[in-house]
Amino acid sequence: MKCFVTGASGFIGANLVHELVARGHRVKVLLRDGSDQRGLAGADFERVTGAVSEREKLQHALRGCDWCFHVAASYHLWLPDYAPMYAANVAGTRNVIEAAMAADCSRIVYTSTVGCIGLPNGIGGKLVLTDEATPVSAAQMSNHYKRSKWQAEQVARQLTAHGAPVVVVNPTAPIGARDVKPTPTGQVLVDFLNRKMPAYLDTGLNWVQVRDVAIGHILAAERGRVGERYILGHADGNWTMKEAFAVLEAITGVPAPKMQIPYFVALAAAHVDETLSRFTGKAPKAPLAGVRMAKYKMFFNPAKAIRELGLPQTPPQQALAEAVEWFRANGYVKK
Repeated sequence: MKCFVTGASGFIGANLVHELVARGHRVKVLLRDGSDQRGLAGADFERVTGAVSEREKLQHALRGCDWCFHVAASYHLWLPDYAPMYAANVAGTRNVIEAAMAADCSRIVYTSTVGCIGLPNGIGGKLVLTDEATPVSAAQMSNHYKRSKWQAEQVARQLTAHGAPVVVVNPTAPIGARDVKPTPTGQVLVDFLNRKMPAYLDTGLNWVQVRDVAIGHILAAERGRVGERYILGHADGNWTMKEAFAVLEAITGVPAPKMQIPYFVALAAAHVDETLSRFTGKAPKAPLAGVRMAKYKMFFNPAKAIRELGLPQTPPQQALAEAVEWFRANGYVKK
């Protein structure tokens, strides 16, 4: 297949390009001028310089493509102005999907987020994992990133109703190689390895290997049902931060933080940090959006993707070890 990929310089996008090339697909990628292409090193692809705001360029670039993977997104938990984020995530999604429709792509895979899926509920003192059918309340759209991605997913659904062959994927918290930026989840690992993680919040994530997420995108194009969405996560990857740090300690020998920060203390510190950012223009180290999301354990059930797509299930311990090895080998860890 000839595949078009947006967001190819990002963590998931770069791993997706490598997987597509390894499987013999021809790949064309959309990259902004000046994009950091370290994650794409060694992959054979055709480059188109442009952005998701350029409708004519997208229409030209997508001609002759069979599959379109729209992975690009503006992912920030704090910005002085959020208008560009909505433009990229919402209007950009419309531009890409409409261009892919015009090009008669047989599959369009849209990369959403589990932030658009309802959070687990506590029943009888236990968390009940949520899945693709769990509704989301307005209160859970607690920051501009989640809100913009939710609006973008609605655009994808609207266009699906008008004939777009869209399959939506909702990755959880990917970890592994090629996390160049790094992502917020990757930064947690980097801070841990550099012994800059003195304490932790009582939160949790569904940890999944990034290669499994990349393969999940390809499986969604091959086997996904149009109009459906699939959580790309790991069935055994629902870990609290305390559990994740214990695994990291076993892998690396770096002592895990022992102190748990009360939520109200972290929230107060984030308020102070963001207040300072309004004057300095620099992003806060602990954005309010991140702290508010950490109030919840973001545990999910990926059974649908495992059952319908055959989503791989690499052990999260192995994924963490691979991430540690990559960060160490690429100069993210101080000696």
